[in-house]
Amino acid sequence: MDKKRYYISTAIAYTSGKPHIGNTYEIVLADSIARFKRMQGYDVFFQTGTDEHGQKIELKAAEQGITPKEFVDGVAGQIKDIWDMMNTSYDKFIGTTDEYHEKQVQKIFKKLYDKGDIYKGHYEGMYCTPCESFFTASQLVDGKCPDCGRECHKAQEEAYFLKLSNYTDRLIKHIEENPDFIQPESRKNEMMNNFIKAGLQDLCVSRTSFKWGIPVDFDDKHVIYVWVDALSNYITGLGYDVDGNHGDNYNKYWPADLHLIGKDILRFHTIYWPIILMALDLPLPKQIFGHPWLLQGDGKMSKSKGNVIYADDLVNFFGVDAVRYFVLHEMPFENDGVITWELLVERLNSELANTLGNLVNRTVSMSNKYFGGVVTNTNNHGAEEFDNELIALATSTAKTVTEKMEKNRIADAMTEIFTLFKRCNKYIDETMPWALAKDESNHDRLNTVLYNLVEGIYIGATLLEPFMPETTKKILAQLNVSERAFDTLGTFGVYPSGNKVVEKPEILFARLDLEEVLAKVEEMKAANAEPEVKYPEVEPKEEISIDDFDKVQIRVGEVISCEPVKKAKKLLCSQIRIGNEVRQIVSGIALYYKPEEMVGKKVAVITNLKPVTLCGMLSEGMILAASDDDGNLSVLTVDKDIIAGSEIR
Repeated sequence: MDKKRYYISTAIAYTSGKPHIGNTYEIVLADSIARFKRMQGYDVFFQTGTDEHGQKIELKAAEQGITPKEFVDGVAGQIKDIWDMMNTSYDKFIGTTDEYHEKQVQKIFKKLYDKGDIYKGHYEGMYCTPCESFFTASQLVDGKCPDCGRECHKAQEEAYFLKLSNYTDRLIKHIEENPDFIQPESRKNEMMNNFIKAGLQDLCVSRTSFKWGIPVDFDDKHVIYVWVDALSNYITGLGYDVDGNHGDNYNKYWPADLHLIGKDILRFHTIYWPIILMALDLPLPKQIFGHPWLLQGDGKMSKSKGNVIYADDLVNFFGVDAVRYFVLHEMPFENDGVITWELLVERLNSELANTLGNLVNRTVSMSNKYFGGVVTNTNNHGAEEFDNELIALATSTAKTVTEKMEKNRIADAMTEIFTLFKRCNKYIDETMPWALAKDESNHDRLNTVLYNLVEGIYIGATLLEPFMPETTKKILAQLNVSERAFDTLGTFGVYPSGNKVVEKPEILFARLDLEEVLAKVEEMKAANAEPEVKYPEVEPKEEISIDDFDKVQIRVGEVISCEPVKKAKKLLCSQIRIGNEVRQIVSGIALYYKPEEMVGKKVAVITNLKPVTLCGMLSEGMILAASDDDGNLSVLTVDKDIIAGSEIR
């Protein structure tokens, strides 16, 4: 019998820079869902990737003096490395510069144009470069972008538009008839009330003001708007073909079961993407879940605030599974979560080292101490009330975890697993194995207690695998068993009787000292921090008019030769070509430049300064230079090959 199929995707990460832990949270969240579905027996396809086009990337590449493709290849590689470091089990990593994707996006655009769903017009509005989005003045919040809060600027250009109005009624009907289509409920209400029912304006789907994008193949001065490009990855990554020659994965897995995205891009996924699919006559995804943000203690992470935390830094301190535990367990269902170094240490010490690590260590150690590591099933699991309470919880945990996972309540699902571990710890306190061991007549009872503990851990560790896969592997290795089948998790007594645990249990999580961690964090921040700039304090001069400035003539001069001035350690004498003449200029730059370093430079020269004699040498102008409070000096040069004599104004 064919397995049930499940297709889950993350939003593709924008390749403008290294993703912080808030960005990384999403891939770990999706991975936990994908792993859980596989555990349940589903045939899962898990897709992620990178969004690699747009004006912001074009600008960043120009700043670094490299091509946009070189820039995105570097960042995409960095993103993939982090996804891999976090032990995520994606099946497909797509980049929007992939050749197949680009060709299909062009075909999608042309098909919608031929249908009349895309038309050519002009756009005028407020444009946010980071979000690559136009907004009307009424959509701005305090005059700024409603999505990211940054400044917008006026922009006008020829553009193609998608007729959202053609599909608005159909979209409303779909959302109302499919109550789980947009989750959580609060996000659905926001989209319906604030955007869809308020009236949708046609969407700008092309740009002409930059080139780094997929060209409109029938009008090559236009590039396709990044959201049409990026959103299409969910089908092109499966092998969708506009002409109908779809790949096997598209036929097998579409429509998606879950698009997992951040709440900030919900509008694009719940309005524009469904309408694009409707226009293509394709089925809509079954659910779009807009997860909240993971915030630093002092607000949303941003480089400008200096509060960014990266996954690799956290992993260096705590390990992969501890970081996975934190971002999954501490993130609420709807509201934003908070991450701080203090909270990370507290959770590692209390939940991971104490509740989980100590439980496994004590149980394995007692099994070795009292029975040489052999765990025996006495088939008398429920002899005492304590036994029955533990067994009831252990055998029902898989069901409660599944119920939480079906609603995407991942943090709640993890809480259920740790509730089982806590109950096992309480069971140790209730049964007191060390006291039972003192009396040989309690031999069978002690066997039962330790078996019940091992079986409880076995169930909990198996359920933990989607969230903390390496930890599960370590626990099962200490119990000397493989991961059990999902359909056995409701049955107590599966652990094989007579099996032997390892002789020396491994410490799963070592407790950390908060003060030591915080001290190392400060060292890390200091090592990674950009040097603080000490700006010079310059006494302001009296304001001048443009007419005053116009009295000063500044021209480009090319240094032909340069030599020291005898008896003057600070002076250099340069012969400088300025147009058709050569002038001699004496400058106090000898402490900063060797004579041979000046030759060939094209410098800014004041040419109408009254000539003076310095140390017996005539100076017919002044080379302009900048200096700071630290004693640095730099002559002003031109950054392009401008002909000597050109006027600077």
